[in-house]
Amino acid sequence: MTKISTYDYLLEHRVKPSVQRLAVMEYLQQHHTHPTADEIYVHLVNKIPTLSKTTVYNTLRLLVEQGAARMLTIDEHNVCFDAMVEPHAHLLCTACGTVYDLPVDQVPVAAPGVLPGGHVAREASLYYRGTCADCLRRQAGN
Repeated sequence: MTKISTYDYLLEHRVKPSVQRLAVMEYLQQHHTHPTADEIYVHLVNKIPTLSKTTVYNTLRLLVEQGAARMLTIDEHNVCFDAMVEPHAHLLCTACGTVYDLPVDQVPVAAPGVLPGGHVAREASLYYRGTCADCLRRQAGN
């Protein structure tokens, strides 16, 4: 599979590229840490001094609406974002707060489609809360 440029990726998702939109999307694509809008702003404002938090929030909202990114509400205190829009699950480690991607072939994830009762789902999300392998190793070492 050929990797397309961020510019072309935005165009494919019907998002008009701008300096700010490109920077936010590139950040999401390069940092698989499931950042919050504030984290993205803090990392980009030095590169784009005219960037505002409102622009970051509006850009993320647009990216989610157009299917270019996903919004995660796994943590009740923070909304975070993910550039991986393919079906996959997430684990929130309740010990360290890290959000991990879990490949769809390793966990059962319901695919979007027709649901019982004739409903149609556009998107499916599966969130786990628990303890990551790193924290389990640290706890076992104590």
